[in-house]
Amino acid sequence: MNDTAPNVIVIPAKVETPQEQEKRRHLRVAAYCRVSTDSEEQLSSYKNQLSYYTEKIMKEPGWTMAGVFAD
Repeated sequence: MNDTAPNVIVIPAKVETPQEQEKRRHLRVAAYCRVSTDSEEQLSSYKNQLSYYTEKIMKEPGWTMAGVFAD
């Protein structure tokens, strides 16, 4: 048997500045809009969804609009 002690490496905690913490909290957010048919009613539904999610994402502090995905 090997009687040597295990090799332990201690990694000290990193202290973040408030600016670093804020940058880490910033999120890139994407909207997902979906319609199931090509009818006029569904097309206006897509526009409503797009408007709703764009407004919601832009109002939220710390969020940036990353894009819109639709199908």
